[in-house]
Amino acid sequence: MEFGVDRLLTEPSLRAPLKGKRVAILAHPASVTRDLSHSLDALAACEDIKLTAAFGPQHGLRGDKQDNMVESPNFSDPVHGIPVFSLYGEVRTPTDSMMATFDIILVDLQDLGCRIYTFVTTLRYVLEAAAKHRKAVWVLDRPNPSGRPVEGLTLRRGWESFVGAGPLPMRHGLTLGELGLWFITILKLDVEYRIIEMKGWLPDDGPGFGWPLGQRAWVNPSPNAPNLSMARAYAGTVMLEGTTLSEGRGTTRPLELFGAPDIDARRVMTEMIDMAPHWLRGCRLRNCWFEPTFHKHVGKLCNGLQIHAEAPNYDHLSFRPWRVQALAFKAIRRLYRDYPLWRDFAYEYETGKLAIDVINGSPLLREWVDDAAATPQDLDAITVPDEEAWLSERQAHMRY
Repeated sequence: MEFGVDRLLTEPSLRAPLKGKRVAILAHPASVTRDLSHSLDALAACEDIKLTAAFGPQHGLRGDKQDNMVESPNFSDPVHGIPVFSLYGEVRTPTDSMMATFDIILVDLQDLGCRIYTFVTTLRYVLEAAAKHRKAVWVLDRPNPSGRPVEGLTLRRGWESFVGAGPLPMRHGLTLGELGLWFITILKLDVEYRIIEMKGWLPDDGPGFGWPLGQRAWVNPSPNAPNLSMARAYAGTVMLEGTTLSEGRGTTRPLELFGAPDIDARRVMTEMIDMAPHWLRGCRLRNCWFEPTFHKHVGKLCNGLQIHAEAPNYDHLSFRPWRVQALAFKAIRRLYRDYPLWRDFAYEYETGKLAIDVINGSPLLREWVDDAAATPQDLDAITVPDEEAWLSERQAHMRY
């Protein structure tokens, strides 16, 4: 199959509208071509493309910022001699002076298919700035490695943030190019927009179900996104960032496992199975031990569970990572009633709100966990209508 950047590089007719224009690129380390050349270098080598600026999202163009909420500076690219602007530094929205450096911006970002992944919000901010400044936005489309499944509560009005760009469920099932179409519709943006579509993307086909296993190499789109299993689990495990539990940062399997020094993971797993075994279909949980080398519980032995979302334990249509992680929270609350589960700190520049609520786009998930009388059926009762509504709403924006 071909990603958007591959088509742009090999099909001169696609590049024709760029001739004579000042072109910028928004990219990160996973912005690579089929032969693993970085898109910035590959596009700069095209004689009919004049690159005048580059932009980097969270973690930077180079992906050098390991943790969340670590800002990247602006710098000058030493090879191509163009400015590289950070959209996760002093600003998150492109400034007027940044927008003045180009006519067309090419967005070539590998997404994970989860609302909280900040590249989604960066795309929204770029579209809004482009509409204001009459600039064109082209998305060089890439696969959603999580495929088409939808899961989770829709972000509620008033809960928008840098990890919640709009009323999306946690797992949206769109590509970044398709999300751009959706943003333009809901925000009523007047902007010149184009998707350089992929060829041959088959999100319903295994074994990748969204990611072209055996055809393309995986490059981390952010430092703690090391593989396809993590991408599949992320719509659930990202909620761990709002808790006192380790999400495996500082280990070799970040955001595939969770744990803490003071929980009995075997008891947690047993409680999860007793409460809602149907929520655990499609994956396998494994009791494990780990000692983070940095981040939460650094240097402490943690007991936890790893979520195995790969063959032979993976079933694409059955796996529901958001519910798996929600169920783990519920089990811990039932076993350890007064466990200090929720992390109280400023999260992605949002203050005065619990991080778990910012992540979920409302307090509904946390309230369900903390309500001793609430059942898995109660969470389904408020979540399934959101999921069904999104399945209908997104249809008009799907291009594959």
